[in-house]
Amino acid sequence: MKILIKNGYIVNENKIFESDILVNGELIEKIDKKISSSDVDKVIDCEGSLILPGIIDDQVHFREPGYPNKATIYSESRAAVAGGITSYFEMPNTNPSTTTIESLNHKFKIASMSSLANYSFMFGGTNQNINEVKKLPEHEVPGIKLFLGSSTGNMLVDDYDVVEKLFEISKVPIVVHSEDDKIINENLKNFKEKYGEQNIRPEMHANIRSSIACLKSTEKIISLAKKTNGRLHVFHLSTKEEAKLFDNQNDLKNKKITSEVCIHHLSFNDADYKTKGNFIKWNPSIKTIEDQNALWDALRYDKIDVIATDHAPHTFNEKNQLYVDCPSGGPLVQHSLYIMYEHFLEKRISLEKIVEKMCHNPAILFNIKKRGFIREGFFADLVILRKNQSWVINKNNILYKCGWSPFEGKKINSMITHTFVSGNLAYENGVFNQDIMGKKIEFNS
Repeated sequence: MKILIKNGYIVNENKIFESDILVNGELIEKIDKKISSSDVDKVIDCEGSLILPGIIDDQVHFREPGYPNKATIYSESRAAVAGGITSYFEMPNTNPSTTTIESLNHKFKIASMSSLANYSFMFGGTNQNINEVKKLPEHEVPGIKLFLGSSTGNMLVDDYDVVEKLFEISKVPIVVHSEDDKIINENLKNFKEKYGEQNIRPEMHANIRSSIACLKSTEKIISLAKKTNGRLHVFHLSTKEEAKLFDNQNDLKNKKITSEVCIHHLSFNDADYKTKGNFIKWNPSIKTIEDQNALWDALRYDKIDVIATDHAPHTFNEKNQLYVDCPSGGPLVQHSLYIMYEHFLEKRISLEKIVEKMCHNPAILFNIKKRGFIREGFFADLVILRKNQSWVINKNNILYKCGWSPFEGKKINSMITHTFVSGNLAYENGVFNQDIMGKKIEFNS
């Protein structure tokens, strides 16, 4: 099928320019100012709208298998496509965890039948599964995920001899959740003794999962990566001091140590616990406005390389519990591009930088084949964003299976009208094409 997208403003590779795009099957066939519509099946006139590469979210938790009450690959990929995310990497802390080749292949099978977006899965490292890591086909997975803190099941990796070995043998990036569990557990113990479990409030979360717990862990893993000359990517930075550990001295393709920041750490600070409570309880925690501002600075100056969501839904009832009983995490994939566009309107970041951090850089960092850019011959992963259309996030338009968002009540000033996934018009003005699934992401080995 040939689809002509006319009269849009393409945001791509540090430029904004008016052009048409011809999509032929799965690929972008032509990019030009005036493309004839004489031999096409469908024309989309998006005059004045922005055309972006599809968002690549390098960190999501879609909860399948194991937690269908919270989310499924189908439900969350559907929400992601509505939010302009065309490709995602899902995390290994499901049930069973993705720590064997068998469990990895099981997830691929589920996604092939139910994911509206393109997909791949991080493989989980443990203290015991090095032999499974050695079997991994490097062109099928983006990275090895290590939980240095905040783990589930057997996924806490606290044997640094194992971590060193993983750096030495892995042909794909080692990606980490970096917090020091010993510091956190000691902090929690002290707060329980001082206040009692019933009286610990959400605003204490930033002191329990503290800046020092993040910094100590991140310093340690960076030191080990340098020792082994390993390829390290640190997920969801949350502190001013951590941001100082990363540099912008090399192009991304030549960086050995890279980092990510998440939408919630850019959008909230610890003052917001008073109104949002447990609904902004994440690990790592949201911290001070000073940390928030430092993360923005590091992002703008390319010390932080990627913006992601860490989409991690829990049910409303689970989040609406006492602090000590409430799980950490929240849903974000449907609204990440919208929130970043609001940050653009508030002059915190340029459109070109949003596309660089959410589209280009994940593709470069993880060596993804033919995605992340608007280029002839690349997969047609595209998002059309109409400007100056206002609406409010509320329960009537939330698509997450959990049914809530930390951004409920927020006014949005744009509208995603179309999302193409590998050439398939998967979403058009609120209507999904669910006959064609997303594709398994491939990586250059």
